[in-house]
Amino acid sequence: MASPGAPEQQPELPERNSGYCEVQYWDRRYRGAADAAPYEWFGDFSSFRALLEPELRPEDRILVLGCGNSALSYELFLGGFPDVTSIDYSSVVVAAMQARYAHVPSLRWETMDVRALGFSSASFDVVLEKGTLDALLAGEQDPWTISSEGVQTVDQVLSEVSRVLVPGGRFLSMTSAAPHFRVRHYAQARYGWSLRHATYGSGFHFHLYLMHKGGELSAAQLALGAQLLSPPRPPASPCFLQDSDPEDFLSTIQL
Repeated sequence: MASPGAPEQQPELPERNSGYCEVQYWDRRYRGAADAAPYEWFGDFSSFRALLEPELRPEDRILVLGCGNSALSYELFLGGFPDVTSIDYSSVVVAAMQARYAHVPSLRWETMDVRALGFSSASFDVVLEKGTLDALLAGEQDPWTISSEGVQTVDQVLSEVSRVLVPGGRFLSMTSAAPHFRVRHYAQARYGWSLRHATYGSGFHFHLYLMHKGGELSAAQLALGAQLLSPPRPPASPCFLQDSDPEDFLSTIQL
């Protein structure tokens, strides 16, 4: 961890937004992560705890996707949810987190791609992601018209999430993406879940989406899902994020 009073080191940013999609970038960024302060995309645990905890039970088997060096998994443990598996496709950060939290054996860390999870079907009660989908889509040029490759990437992740969830399981996604950008991805009947939305944060609001495996989508949500490959284009409007977030791709794209 960073020493008390030391200035927080800003993360290395990629030369292009598409760099957020490349494991080589994350390996470079996370060198030395065992000694670096946790970096929290879209708020730390305290900012969305009131929304998250009602959806969790102490006995839940929880999977955290694209964990990076976030303290979320450890905060869940401290909050009374000890069975947490965290994955990231950067072996560098996984090794760093294994070292950092070696004193907490119930926290498991694995190198894995979120598009091809190496777990059996119905392995988890809860799946969490915070900013992982945003990073995978960071190279998109137009948030209203996602490329076929981007649509396929999100579908690979969501299909895997649906597969590893038990009946009645919950998928919680925390993101900067407002409903008119993100709901059309989640609102696909083949995933077999219902969908709810909430916001959190002060000033700029982030978004939390809750999918419940075994629930049903509304007719309005299904209609939005049908627009995935041909969404309407609204008039352009500026988008501003809180000044404290140095990840500048978030200032230019909402997905």
